[in-house]
Amino acid sequence: MGILQLPRGGCTPYAGRGMGDASSAVMRTWTLCAAILLATSCMRGSTTTTTWVAEGNWVRAGTVESVQEVVRRVEGEPVVGALAGALIGGFLFHGNGRASLFGAATGAAIGAAASQGSAEYRTYQVLVRFDDGARGLFLFRDYSPFAPGGRVALTPQGLRAGG
Repeated sequence: MGILQLPRGGCTPYAGRGMGDASSAVMRTWTLCAAILLATSCMRGSTTTTTWVAEGNWVRAGTVESVQEVVRRVEGEPVVGALAGALIGGFLFHGNGRASLFGAATGAAIGAAASQGSAEYRTYQVLVRFDDGARGLFLFRDYSPFAPGGRVALTPQGLRAGG
């Protein structure tokens, strides 16, 4: 049975290097993580919907069973933006003393300002029971043109009142 021998200087990736190299590599890693966090918190998404229907003059009558309002609130996180901005600003102005403090303070202010704000989105889910027994769910943004119990008709142009 052999004896396990470790290479000289240990088995860390910073063997043979000074502590200054290790701490700067850790700082670069933290800065990269903060940049990724800040970049992903500023992303926006979008949704595209395309509907294909059969052509012709068909009509499918039904009754509105229910209308459900869904409110989605989106709020910024100024604390997270400030923290990420401070980390990035402190790294970019990596001098000693005042330069680091200035970079961190400026980054925190910019990050907090970029992360402020809120929005509210309302959608209405209209559930329709058609005369043939089938059901359909229709989504409307900002308002519902239909009320429970109302008669509706589905046509190639969409859902409309009456029927």
